Amino acid sequence: MASRSKGRKAAHLTPQTLADLPIGQRCILDRLDLPEDIGRRLMELGFLPGNEIIPGKRAPGGGPRVFRVDGSEVALRDETAARLYIRRDPESDFIVLA
Repeated sequence: MASRSKGRKAAHLTPQTLADLPIGQRCILDRLDLPEDIGRRLMELGFLPGNEIIPGKRAPGGGPRVFRVDGSEVALRDETAARLYIRRDPESDFIVLA
């Protein structure tokens, strides 16, 4: 039983990003690790630490992925989404995005 709780603890230590999440998995943005100009633009679009973000579908052919944030839907490339670090509750509800 001790090893099981150790595994959970280790999983929480691994930083997760928006790129890691399945469609509909709610999360809270923790921090942005981007150049200042890009980070500022994303914050203007609602990507602020503490805001809830819900990943949506990917564009055909592996293009950008849509994220619902602050009442809007914004498409981000994988390399950008991989630099937005999140917090999430593994038991949080999934949202069905139409």
